[in-house]
Amino acid sequence: MKNYATRVGAAFVLLSSLWGASAFAQNTADAIDAHLIAARNAAGFDFTGTLARLCVAPQAVPLTVRDVAPGPPPARDTWFTEPAKVFDNLYFVGSKIHNSWALTSSEGIILIDTIFTYNSEEEIVGGLKKLGFDPAKVKYVIISHSHADHVGGAKLMQDRYGSRIVMGGPDWDSIEKSVNGYPGGKPKRDIVADDGQKITLGDTAVTLIATPGHTPGTLSMIFTVKDNGKTLTVAYSGGTAFNFPSTASNFDTYIKSQSKMAAAAAAAHATILLSNHSEFDEATTKIRMMASRKPGEPSPFEIGGEAVGRYFVVTGECAQAAKIKLTQPLK
Repeated sequence: MKNYATRVGAAFVLLSSLWGASAFAQNTADAIDAHLIAARNAAGFDFTGTLARLCVAPQAVPLTVRDVAPGPPPARDTWFTEPAKVFDNLYFVGSKIHNSWALTSSEGIILIDTIFTYNSEEEIVGGLKKLGFDPAKVKYVIISHSHADHVGGAKLMQDRYGSRIVMGGPDWDSIEKSVNGYPGGKPKRDIVADDGQKITLGDTAVTLIATPGHTPGTLSMIFTVKDNGKTLTVAYSGGTAFNFPSTASNFDTYIKSQSKMAAAAAAAHATILLSNHSEFDEATTKIRMMASRKPGEPSPFEIGGEAVGRYFVVTGECAQAAKIKLTQPLK
């Protein structure tokens, strides 16, 4: 009888363990689904590219990121696109996939992000000239983060035109530590950005918001543009994808930064969301849409404050789901 009771007790413990594991797995799956559904609902039809990149097919990054030399440049037809006027004082001088923006002022130009080394000459320098601007008028270059697809033209602008380069301190550090990543040379450390700092040029200012996560020194921004004389506020997301080492603490940092930028955008009453990738802000698509814009119609870039807020819900909720998958994997 004692042996029977022992066997029954052992079986009960085993079943309880299995039920507990099953319940835990179900709770984990439910939590992940809740974040994914929240992200999907927030994305709507406005941020499908962001949703796909972060929630549908997020990348996993090893803890040690390799310092490797860039590969050969891709074919020109895969990246080249013409420059464009987007607002009265904001111009697109990027490529099909990677964005670069020229914000004009009464005393020169603030350039935001500089795409790759291989295409910054044609897209940025050539683009500015096509638009009727002198590249030497670029007084400041703000780099959202130090990845090669955004910092590539910084050295060119610094060496040839004397532009001041602004970047977050940790990202200046990563550039200086890199041995193989910049075979054509690196920009020299210049202005180290502070959280809340304003880069002012004439009648224009860009407020820098430290949003670490995508990289340790990622900068997002708030600035105003004019649309047929009407002042509008832009929230610029400086780093979106999860291509940082996949750790819970890194996801926590990223999630906190998304909340911080959402609050800054709301406080500034931003109605435009821009980024450094057309994948996230659909810049190249919206530029094509502007050709059919009728007088009095809002710009396709003007999506409203509610939609701007939803962008940061998408990024935050996808990050929450990714963190749970990382820390509480389903069995």
